[in-house]
Amino acid sequence: MRRKEALLDAAVALLGEGGFTAVTHRAVAERAGVPPAATTYYFSSRDELVARAFALLVERDLRLMRTSLTRPGPDSLVELAQVLLKTYAADRGHQLGLWELYLQAGREPALQHIARTWTDGWHDIVRTLLEQAGRPCGEAEVRFVATLVSGLWLEHIVEARPGSLEHAGDMVTRALRAIAA
Repeated sequence: MRRKEALLDAAVALLGEGGFTAVTHRAVAERAGVPPAATTYYFSSRDELVARAFALLVERDLRLMRTSLTRPGPDSLVELAQVLLKTYAADRGHQLGLWELYLQAGREPALQHIARTWTDGWHDIVRTLLEQAGRPCGEAEVRFVATLVSGLWLEHIVEARPGSLEHAGDMVTRALRAIAA
């Protein structure tokens, strides 16, 4: 079982470094330090390997985001906006790999349930943050804020424009004001 875990860890690392196309049986085996045949022993196809790595990436991403929920809710809308953005602010390569696979799920039905797991988990995180801050947290408000933050974060990791996080903070603060009105 350790070898299988090492292969999945290697696949997740490769997703973060080079994206979907970087995950090949040979590259994963090389990264894990095992013979190339090991990947086909544990994973019947590249698609299965990618799906399992995507699931692990989602699990880790959600766990990392949830760790930010251990502190008390923010006092102001600006602080809440910053918490929302920091919750989402993992390293760029990791996020690029996650988003690349999320978009790939639109083409590959086998990945869609994993993408939904990520979306549902992210919505739960947003709902918890809104609740902690005493803000409206119905389904419409959660979806609105979660979608806005996701779009802004995707724009930031793809374009890496200077000042984009500050701009995102302003946009999220405006959205929080709008749902509170």
